[in-house]
Amino acid sequence: MTAYAFRPCTAEDLPRLRRWLATPEVVRWWGDPEEQYALLQEDLGEPLMTMLIVEADGRPFAYAQHYDVGSWAAAHFAELPAGSRAIDAFVGEPEMLGAGHGGRFLRQLAQALTAAGAPAVAIDPHVENHRARRAYARAGFVGDRIVETPEGPAVLMLFEG
Repeated sequence: MTAYAFRPCTAEDLPRLRRWLATPEVVRWWGDPEEQYALLQEDLGEPLMTMLIVEADGRPFAYAQHYDVGSWAAAHFAELPAGSRAIDAFVGEPEMLGAGHGGRFLRQLAQALTAAGAPAVAIDPHVENHRARRAYARAGFVGDRIVETPEGPAVLMLFEG
């Protein structure tokens, strides 16, 4: 079984993030790599955003971020209890896609967030991102309510373990 570790993202990770953001699967769902890179660079100093590099057996392969749903006005999170966390994530190394890593590391992260006191953990994949939706379901996220986000229609999924 693969051991996953989460470490804080640092300025030294920015070149890796830039490369990952330019991979086809990440571009498909996250959009313009340069725009996303600028946002991640900006968020690096944002105390309300927890930015993580995910490692499998010591090798960096994915990015995850989580934040309190009350930190940014997102209407589709408004009904969640105070203190709930939202996760955004992607697998940056293409050869790691399709092997179940996303679902497994997201389960581990969501379990850690709930153990730390989050009353709910949400994730909101694009409605057409079926690969992510399957991975999130395997991770223990449930839900099929379609919500509107600034990035387009998404499916609100909540972690139930």
